[in-house]
Amino acid sequence: MDSRRRAILAAGLGLYASRVLPQGKMNLPKIGLGTWQTFDVGNDAAARAPLRELLKLLDGNVVDSSPMYGSSETVAGDLIAELGLRNKLFIATKVWTSGRAEGLRQMETSFKRLRVEVMDLMQIHNLVDVATHTKTLLEMKNQKKVRYIGITHYTSSAYVEVERWLKAEPYDFLQINYSLGERDAENRILPLAKEKGVKVIINRPFAEGALFRRTKGKALPAWAAELGIASWAQYFLKWIVSHPAVTCAIPGTSRPDHMKDNLAAGQGPMPPADQRKRMAEYFASL
Repeated sequence: MDSRRRAILAAGLGLYASRVLPQGKMNLPKIGLGTWQTFDVGNDAAARAPLRELLKLLDGNVVDSSPMYGSSETVAGDLIAELGLRNKLFIATKVWTSGRAEGLRQMETSFKRLRVEVMDLMQIHNLVDVATHTKTLLEMKNQKKVRYIGITHYTSSAYVEVERWLKAEPYDFLQINYSLGERDAENRILPLAKEKGVKVIINRPFAEGALFRRTKGKALPAWAAELGIASWAQYFLKWIVSHPAVTCAIPGTSRPDHMKDNLAAGQGPMPPADQRKRMAEYFASL
């Protein structure tokens, strides 16, 4: 978005304005940031310092949190406000409780912690009380308190329920696990999301570190350079975000150098289907 359009949007939406991203016309960067564990540092100034530098690297990216993540919402909100980055980020969090009243209370707390008046994306964490919260979120979207709504999960054992709710309700986003180590989502979930025009955020892109453990001490294939891949992290991420149903992936990190490396996976050529197959086969051979 050019500076003039950003200024117009900021004037119209106020201090907490964010990018207007209509469904079907979204242009989020392919790599975002998850805050589970990595941002749960409380008031520790030394631990916050690298997170501040990391956030400076982002422009338009998803920053995803949850009330489940300890102090992560507060830490992210503090640093984003301190750096004046609200207009440059797509802020997402979740509701993770039962009951309408408790859900509203929890979401109000998340708004305060993340220092937003309008949340870019509010998601129902792991389908907890999904029927109740879906009704609430649809109301909040109509009231323009949230821009987009979605559901999340992290394990294939929940895919039957995920699929059922994707078919039943008009969600804008799905957040789900998908990686070279956890590929079940590509069978039914990702095709369904694409069919329904639901944007997909990928969590667990490194399968909780299992992919790095498998490739430790092993060289990238020579042909990876042709795809602009310079590290295993880029290999894993580029394979994910080149899937035609995937909007972005949200690896978590507290290190600015790792964030730079991750962001590079969203740049340059994306592997087509035959190259993705080659990448998966090479990984499976290790």
